[in-house]
Amino acid sequence: MAGEARKAESFWARLVGLMGRRGLEEGEGLLVAPCSSVQTFFMRFPIDVIFLDREARVVKVVPALAPFRVAFGGRGARDALEVAAGTAARSDTAVGDRLAVEDDCEGGKE
Repeated sequence: MAGEARKAESFWARLVGLMGRRGLEEGEGLLVAPCSSVQTFFMRFPIDVIFLDREARVVKVVPALAPFRVAFGGRGARDALEVAAGTAARSDTAVGDRLAVEDDCEGGKE
């Protein structure tokens, strides 16, 4: 899924997210915590958004969320993993899957 993910925990890190970036490399991502909804305003590229509950179980997958859109995780969503568009389909990520989330994400916490 995302071999290297930054973790955005502060208000500003969550607000800025991936804005200003030109894209995400394969295996790169942003774990936004806590986060039950995301917006892609002012972004330049689509992303897959994988909403996770407290146990890192997938509660919703939003594929190829285009720029200037909003997505809600729904019931139980606590965190959001933002990855390159198409990543969720290539890795067969589905509701109910449990992802391994390590606290020492590459790049550290923000």
